[in-house]
Amino acid sequence: MDDFEAHRGHLRAVAYRMLGSASEADDAVQEAWLRLARVDHDTLRNTRAWLTTVVARVCLDMLRSRAARREVALDAPLLSGSPDPEQQALMADSVGLALLVVLDTLTPAERLAFVLHDMFAVPFAEIGSILGRSTPAAKMLASRARRRLRHAQAPEPDVIRQRKVVEAFLAASRKGDFAALLDLLAPDVTARADAPATPAGVPVRLSGADAVAQQALAFAHRARHAHVGLLNGEMAILVTHQGRLAIALTFTIRDEHIATIDIVADPQRLGTNHGAVTH
Repeated sequence: MDDFEAHRGHLRAVAYRMLGSASEADDAVQEAWLRLARVDHDTLRNTRAWLTTVVARVCLDMLRSRAARREVALDAPLLSGSPDPEQQALMADSVGLALLVVLDTLTPAERLAFVLHDMFAVPFAEIGSILGRSTPAAKMLASRARRRLRHAQAPEPDVIRQRKVVEAFLAASRKGDFAALLDLLAPDVTARADAPATPAGVPVRLSGADAVAQQALAFAHRARHAHVGLLNGEMAILVTHQGRLAIALTFTIRDEHIATIDIVADPQRLGTNHGAVTH
């Protein structure tokens, strides 16, 4: 699969800008690899273009599914084999967190048209084919996306800073970096978990950076998929299972340190907040 490896970086870049999530981007690229393995390579005139189309369609399905669930994502799974946190940080910096937040205001079709054409110069005829629309319709989607992006309100600087702290917390948890976790936590940090979020089925409250950091490492090993986003206006880590929100961790951040963490797994509480999840 040398042909695929030659295009992997390009495909990850496309998927990441489409999805704003390194973990989901890797899932989309992996799906493209599986589909390439099932076709006769001699029938492909342009492998890069074919793979780009496949990744775009996979991403479009993921965005539509995400919109239907009103769940969003912006980071990586916590299991071993996930992307290196430093690599993810470089990806986020290259795109710009602010741009990713603003891109989330677009519909899936608008985002695909804008990203593929304006960022990767994919012809509108190909974009229309992916979307099942005409070439003029694809052009209109990209034009509408540009207008919406021009008028979109830039995220507050505090939100960007808070997001960086939570992303660093998630990366440190995944990497098992206890020292980095301690640096991110306030000395008197508290973590509260409701009963459904704990193995014993009883509410738990932890105090102090050491105890909370240890719990963060345990969380990193048991979580299947976690994404950074906003929940009711608060910075959060959202854990999904089989396409549904299973656990939400919300944070209070003061002076670029995490002061409180609330861990909620009660389905009723999650269901109440479900419609308030945004990037």
